[in-house]
Amino acid sequence: MSAAAYEEIVARLSQVVERLEGGGLTLEDSIAAFEEGIGLAREGSRKLEEAEKKVELLLENDRVQPFASGDSDGKRR
Repeated sequence: MSAAAYEEIVARLSQVVERLEGGGLTLEDSIAAFEEGIGLAREGSRKLEEAEKKVELLLENDRVQPFASGDSDGKRR
């Protein structure tokens, strides 16, 4: 799978789910769609985890470096 945006992954996953719920697929087509859906779900989950780590890192950096309080030494009191 190419490096798709999260929104693209969700849109494609929605299409796969609609195909599966619509019925009328052969067993082979159902298995192929299910396999694609699993791959999309995993990729979406991975992207969410990456975003969560970025947010945590940004918040961590904010806590480590307090706003200047007028001290020249930068220490908390």
